[in-house]
Amino acid sequence: MMLRSISRNSILLGLFAVLTTAIIAGTFLGTRERIAAEQRRAEAKALLEIVPRQRHDNDLLDDYLPAGAADEGLGLRQERKIYVARQGGAVAAVIIPATAADGYAGDITVIVGVNADGSVAGVRTLSHRETPGLGDKIELQKSDWILGFEGKSLENPSLEQWAVVKDGGVFDQFTGATITPRAVIGAVRRSLEYFRLHREKLLLPAAAEDGNG
Repeated sequence: MMLRSISRNSILLGLFAVLTTAIIAGTFLGTRERIAAEQRRAEAKALLEIVPRQRHDNDLLDDYLPAGAADEGLGLRQERKIYVARQGGAVAAVIIPATAADGYAGDITVIVGVNADGSVAGVRTLSHRETPGLGDKIELQKSDWILGFEGKSLENPSLEQWAVVKDGGVFDQFTGATITPRAVIGAVRRSLEYFRLHREKLLLPAAAEDGNG
């Protein structure tokens, strides 16, 4: 009798474990899909802030080139995407991901919009762990500092002036937090240098590409 009871309990426990696993797996898959959809919407919002709808007629999220950790200057930890904004097939701008490893509290991840003429279309901070109230001024929600890159290029200002004012550059630093803006300025400058180095490939018209996502 006792053996039958143990056996029955073991079967019930086994069935319960299978059912619980199935529920958790289903919840995980559903949650993962929702998270992916939310991330896609957030990414699309950031891209459109840099390159507004009137500047392109393609789907930015579906028109991209791969960028990997081996791509010089970008500092990426994993493969990312360089989004391409097109108007009538011609490239109006590209949005390049970059990571600054020299932030005060670690990596600072940004995306840098670069117009076809090599000037900055816009910059947005995607993630960081900088000090609240100081370093977090790299977020547009906290400060308009990040807007100061718009229209800048490797010629305007000169390379030597791609620095904070304290270092002889043209970009403001934050009171009590100079390391953070230095890191972002460096990441933006390196993104422009990457664009200049790979300009021919990045500006290929749609019909000339080998294919993308």
